[in-house]
Amino acid sequence: MNIYLDHAASTPLRPEVLEAMLPYYSNIYGNASSTHSFGRAARAAIDASRDTIADILGCRPNELMFTSGGTESDNTAIFGIADALKSKGRHVITSQVEHHAVLHACERLERLGYEVTYLPVGPTGLVRVDDVEKAVRPDTILISIMYANNEVGTVQPIRQIGELAREKGILFHTDAVQALGHVSLPLHELPVDLASFSAHKINGPKGIGALYIAKHVKISPLLFGGSQERRRRPGTENVAAIAGFAKALQISANNMHEMQQNLEKLRQAMVDGLTSLLGADVVINGDPHERVPHILNVSFPGTSTETLLMNFDLEGIAAASGSACTSGSCA
Repeated sequence: MNIYLDHAASTPLRPEVLEAMLPYYSNIYGNASSTHSFGRAARAAIDASRDTIADILGCRPNELMFTSGGTESDNTAIFGIADALKSKGRHVITSQVEHHAVLHACERLERLGYEVTYLPVGPTGLVRVDDVEKAVRPDTILISIMYANNEVGTVQPIRQIGELAREKGILFHTDAVQALGHVSLPLHELPVDLASFSAHKINGPKGIGALYIAKHVKISPLLFGGSQERRRRPGTENVAAIAGFAKALQISANNMHEMQQNLEKLRQAMVDGLTSLLGADVVINGDPHERVPHILNVSFPGTSTETLLMNFDLEGIAAASGSACTSGSCA
């Protein structure tokens, strides 16, 4: 029996999601930009999916831009805002524990002449709001802090950071990929200007994500071509994946409370089991209170991580020592 413990990297596709996608690989195959009936059917599917996702996230449908996943969403937010506001300033604030889609994008900005402040975190992985405030400069144009850490699961003080950003007149982006489907994300109530999402973390298809762009935000496109996605992201839409994304999020939203309780029980059972067996030889990482329910990060001092994971794999247990993006490629 194989055991999969790497859902933070990717999740299996739900059968209901696959079923929702199949018509767009067979019967409804038109280009959504075409004006004939085949194209109109595809367009209707995209519009309905966008409405569903927007309703769940508490935003307007025209504030959602479909992307290829979390990496593109993060890159679009960072480079798009940096370009759109370059006349106002060239300083960005982020944290040292962001996903590589943010960190590497910021490193690229530095090579382009921007300045980036990488904030440290506390012992449990929390960004200090005071540190954010101290880092703000007159030329700061963007703050990007992830909602939930993809390795240790710590949930950042997004509301407080967002309120600070609004007070200072600075745009705020959050990578919410690991939060989607696991915690409530009422975008209409959160002081967030941009937010990144990806479907394959919630039992949806790979290669599809979204970027929330609040109506007041002006952003430069990364791609150029057609007029898709309100000219912000040209290219023929992946209708099947978009429909799958909507279905996966709908299922996650409908079952969120039950899943949260179940995951908390499973997480606690694993913690109890490890500590009873190993005692002080196991360390639980991340914040004990401010965290998402589906991520558990543990350390075994004095043990080779590579050897441990190799032995796990030989026993049919799939686990990871960190983000999949640190050793391979992901969206």
